[in-house]
Amino acid sequence: MSWQSALACWYLRRQFRPATLKTEISVEGARALTAKRAWSPKVPAGWRLREQYGPGETLRGEWFEPATRNGGAAEAVDTPTILYLHGGGYYFCSPRSHRSIVFGLATRSRASAFSLDYRLAPEARFPAALDDALAAYRQLLASGRPAESIVIAGDSAGGGLALATLVALRDAGDPLPAGGVLFSPWTDLAASGASIRINDGVDPMFSGPAIGRAAKLYLGDTSATHPYASPVYADLHGLPPLFIQAGSTEVLLDDSRRVAENARSEGVPVELQVWPDMPHVWQIFTPFIPEGRRALDGAAGFVREVTGPRSAQPSSAMSMV
Repeated sequence: MSWQSALACWYLRRQFRPATLKTEISVEGARALTAKRAWSPKVPAGWRLREQYGPGETLRGEWFEPATRNGGAAEAVDTPTILYLHGGGYYFCSPRSHRSIVFGLATRSRASAFSLDYRLAPEARFPAALDDALAAYRQLLASGRPAESIVIAGDSAGGGLALATLVALRDAGDPLPAGGVLFSPWTDLAASGASIRINDGVDPMFSGPAIGRAAKLYLGDTSATHPYASPVYADLHGLPPLFIQAGSTEVLLDDSRRVAENARSEGVPVELQVWPDMPHVWQIFTPFIPEGRRALDGAAGFVREVTGPRSAQPSSAMSMV
């Protein structure tokens, strides 16, 4: 572990984890804290950030894309596109709070990215976020982007949402994207994984019991094992290749392990990387920690591989990084 990662864990243990020990979740408090402390990186040279939050937008969120010489958006229909779904327990965070991941993944992948501003709980409970993700993907197809040029990616709740979106698209008979990238995905809202207990107290960001409490905000009266809310319970046959990264000390580690096992059992190509001692969604600390940069390098390699011509299938072997 680098000293930068150790510092990030120290910060999370003191500034974030105490809130997860409380029995009551403050939705407004979490949103206010995120808005206050969210860091937005500078838009890299040769790239353009285009915000779409106005009324009447068919896609609410942010486009991050290569720019033309005159500063306008480059035509990206024939280049890879990443549909990004941010984390935040389905009740806080936004495309703005996750720009460091989106910028880092898109620039490394040489892809355009759309970061979706999906509706949040508890104002909009399940299946609102899923409905928004499905509509966004279908809008990308309608705009002329081929399915085989699109990768759906997300972190934490957004990682679970990305996987649920793939399952729902398959069930609906839609053309499937080239692949899915899942960073520390939250795939089991029933909080039944062994790591919820084993890593409780070790995870620098979350306490184990906090996971079930957060799930209720999104689920409402929906069963925690509904496969579109908790895709660890879904039949994963026929999905495109998956690339998953998680930290070894996360309480959500088994949410990744079980998905990888289930996917492999159905013949889905999947690469699971378990990074020693990394905190939940450490990629968001790019460019401050070297492990974040290396993790995004690997994810970008997957994006280029599955969207490239004559793309080979990723390795199905479990990796330790």
